[in-house]
Amino acid sequence: MSTDDARELSTAEREAVRERVIEELRTVYDPEIPIDIYELGLVYEVEVKPDGYVLIQMTLTSPACPVAETLPGEAEMRAKGAEGVKDVEVELVWDPPWGPSRMSEAARLQLGFM
Repeated sequence: MSTDDARELSTAEREAVRERVIEELRTVYDPEIPIDIYELGLVYEVEVKPDGYVLIQMTLTSPACPVAETLPGEAEMRAKGAEGVKDVEVELVWDPPWGPSRMSEAARLQLGFM
């Protein structure tokens, strides 16, 4: 392990990595809804650890979602591409359940929920 690999990220660096991960997650779309998973409110948490490892907690619109097998993997792959990320773990959670209220205002407006 090189010295750079062992160095812990500062709070500012972790926040910058978090923002880059979020930008990557905004390129992942639920194929049934033309809005990215971040704006849909499917991403509950993006945590960057001091060592550069990222934990993403996300959900799906329903447990029977047709992309349940692929969407978390796509989110993981995209997040791994963000600069400063050492590795990514995506945890699929169902609590709290997803609902339209979790969407951003822009997403609700685009889907006519406002």
